[in-house]
Amino acid sequence: MIFLEDYSMRMKLLTMFALGAGLLSAQSDATTRLGVAAETFKEVMDTPDKSIPQDLLNKAQCIVIVPGLKKGAFIFGAKYGRGFVSCRKKDGVGWSAPGSIRVEGGSVGLQIGGSETDVIMLVMNQKGMDRLLSTKFTLGADASAAAGPVGRSTQAETDAALTAEILTWSRSRGLFAGISLSGATLRQDDEWNNELYGRKIANREVITTDVATPKAAEPLLAELNRYSSRK
Repeated sequence: MIFLEDYSMRMKLLTMFALGAGLLSAQSDATTRLGVAAETFKEVMDTPDKSIPQDLLNKAQCIVIVPGLKKGAFIFGAKYGRGFVSCRKKDGVGWSAPGSIRVEGGSVGLQIGGSETDVIMLVMNQKGMDRLLSTKFTLGADASAAAGPVGRSTQAETDAALTAEILTWSRSRGLFAGISLSGATLRQDDEWNNELYGRKIANREVITTDVATPKAAEPLLAELNRYSSRK
């Protein structure tokens, strides 16, 4: 009986330790990924001829960044990606604190290979922003989406901006290109929002009110402000 009680206690302690370790890992995940998102955006924009056209970035209402995840842990098939969304402040100057977002599903066109894939989306108007801040929406069904142009083609920028609410790009093995994400579903990530803001909070509140920016998000907002501005 003593042995059994001893064994039972050890198992309980091991279980508590495992749960605690998992909790600590989860708690550090969102803040770590914010840093990766900032670096991803910087790397993409540091090559002007192969980046998001500056004019489109200046016109964008919101941006979604899903930094690269290891192959087999992204959104293809039953997998998913996790990232962040930030929108212009009401006065058009600067960017909001970031909300957390999940991207799930999508077409086989997403499978472009490589060990890591980064996804960036620009939301071009208020209608697209409203969809983005809803509980859930699907690209191509609930919101019009198109592969975004790369580089400095003025004509491409104009055409893309006029025909889609959301423009999408991906980067894999150093190749940055517009890609169709038709069929992918976006929803807010309640777990990461709770981790970043210490309470249950919706993306709409984060984006549209004066919620304080988490310290971990400051590098991302600094990069957004550095590479884009209203003109």
